[in-house]
Amino acid sequence: MATYTLPELPYDYSALAPVISPEIIELHHDKHHAAYVKGANDTLEQLAEARDKDQWGSINGLEKNLAFHLSGHILHSIYWHNMTGDGGGEPLEKDGVGELADVIAESFGSFGKFKAQLTKASATTQGSGWGVLAYEPVTGRLIVEQIYDHQGNVGQGSVPILVFDAWEHAFYLQYKNQKVDFIEAMWQVVNWQDVAKRYRSAQERANNLLLAP
Repeated sequence: MATYTLPELPYDYSALAPVISPEIIELHHDKHHAAYVKGANDTLEQLAEARDKDQWGSINGLEKNLAFHLSGHILHSIYWHNMTGDGGGEPLEKDGVGELADVIAESFGSFGKFKAQLTKASATTQGSGWGVLAYEPVTGRLIVEQIYDHQGNVGQGSVPILVFDAWEHAFYLQYKNQKVDFIEAMWQVVNWQDVAKRYRSAQERANNLLLAP
């Protein structure tokens, strides 16, 4: 079966400067993201070995490792495309993302209130983690979630469409310990076209969540 692979960046290392330095992008993608891909594949091999040998003493640790590395791979794969050097501002009708703007206003009251909630959720995640805007398929609304490490504290079935990486490796070389400053700067590079595309895709797949037979 297929294994996980590190996706190529959709831009060069300097594309998000000065918000994110080329050095951070290179280390973040080529080292940190690559490590999650390797970790997920290594864990799959270890699980296969456990099945073959019927040795389950390490099952809890292996399942936790798989969730950690796989979620890290998925969130980072979204993260790179959520950003562009030509982004920022807010989604607007004139830019072809009016549907996204409308659902944000409906779900949070206004863009300003949404921005404040996602900023606060990202900046105050305990330890390492993420702030996430997700499509919640049961109600069809958007929600903000905090993800500790790479997994947990999320609504089941929710689909991430905009992710802010709040791990120190995402910003420390440039912003030191000022996580809030990094999160505020992130709004300058949000790729609303990508977020809108992910929103439409999540809507189309919403009925795949089986709540009852």
